[in-house]
Amino acid sequence: MKGGACRRLALLVALACWGGSGPVLADLPERQEREALRVCADGNNLPFSNEAGEGFENRIAELMAEDLGVPLVYVWAPQVMGFVRNTLELRVCDVMIGAAAGYEFVQNTNEYYRSIYSLVVPEGSDLEATSLTDPALQDRRIGVVTETPPLVVLRRAGARIESYPLMVDTRVRAPVRDAIDDVVAGNTEGAVLWGPLAGYYAARQDPPLRVIPLVDDDSEARLEYRITMGIRHGEPHWKDWLNDFIDRRQDRINAILMEYGVPLLDRHGELLAPAAGGES
Repeated sequence: MKGGACRRLALLVALACWGGSGPVLADLPERQEREALRVCADGNNLPFSNEAGEGFENRIAELMAEDLGVPLVYVWAPQVMGFVRNTLELRVCDVMIGAAAGYEFVQNTNEYYRSIYSLVVPEGSDLEATSLTDPALQDRRIGVVTETPPLVVLRRAGARIESYPLMVDTRVRAPVRDAIDDVVAGNTEGAVLWGPLAGYYAARQDPPLRVIPLVDDDSEARLEYRITMGIRHGEPHWKDWLNDFIDRRQDRINAILMEYGVPLLDRHGELLAPAAGGES
């Protein structure tokens, strides 16, 4: 994704953690009463969130509010540089539903999913690779978001790169949609994208594109990320509640993520198969 392990590690997952500078109101005491679940979110950032409540982070937020027994309230802001500073650290909201583990500007909860960069190709394509070092990628025109981990390895593999910008205002640009559109139009032969974005947009094409998680990659690129919820530093009770929620509702969270086509990994890096049934 993507400073820190972040939708600043030059990830598209950085779009799920989004930067800021240091704490602004860090010395205030932790809130003990919650009259509402106040979520910091981007109002135009599917599949994560939007103002219509159509993203998987919206769905998880609804589950959290139901569990807390309080109304759900959003504070909307484009997730660009300064997002944390202007939302979470100003105490106008209390949780980011998506933050990469290790992101330094927030306190991370336990992870609630792991995903991986994936290759997206047309259904009938002869291109099939589960590693960025696969010789099959040589001389193939491949879309990739600039500054993300796959870029350098793809170049070394001899792929012909079509690049798309990383840090954009989501109200104006949608680089991942552009990358998917180029695959559909035949302008590129495939695209290597952050898993949640790859799965969501590939499934919404007609016919759907194929998503191949890069689970056998043996390059030095970091393609697998643990995603947590982000809160302010110095809020141990809130962190404990969120960790307990994740533990109790993990099956339901997984079911929501799979509805959106997110490639999910277990703690050993193996792909999770969809469950036959899920928690309601």
